Amino acid sequence: MTGRLGSDVASATAGRAAGIVADGVFKVLLGAGYVVGHGWLGERLGVDGWLPVLAGVALLAGGAVELALVRRRAESAYIRLMAGYDAGWLLATLAGLLVAWMGGSAGGEVWVGYQTAAAPVLGALLAGARSVRPAAPVRTAGSAA
Repeated sequence: MTGRLGSDVASATAGRAAGIVADGVFKVLLGAGYVVGHGWLGERLGVDGWLPVLAGVALLAGGAVELALVRRRAESAYIRLMAGYDAGWLLATLAGLLVAWMGGSAGGEVWVGYQTAAAPVLGALLAGARSVRPAAPVRTAGSAA
């Protein structure tokens, strides 16, 4: 029975790690897309072309930090910070849409601006998060102390 529980825990941990890696890869690809398509994206969102470039660089950096620290930071820190980031992205999206629906012209700035600011903050918070402690070595009766 213990073996089954251990297997379930390992599978959940592997699934969360895969989700963390996927989130980092998504940010890197999205950031690259922003940089490459900055002119088109800027026109569609009604922002200057440099803002998607800046957001793209921020997303690239944030995703790279996520990927670099995936094995060195506690999963709980990743999950909490990623949930906060995504909740903020949702709120920024809703705020940007609300501004646009009300006839304002700053909806694109709100949406892209959030990504520009939040990605480096997420990276900094992950860099400062609790490290995963390496497992203690297993000692057997015949091993040296």
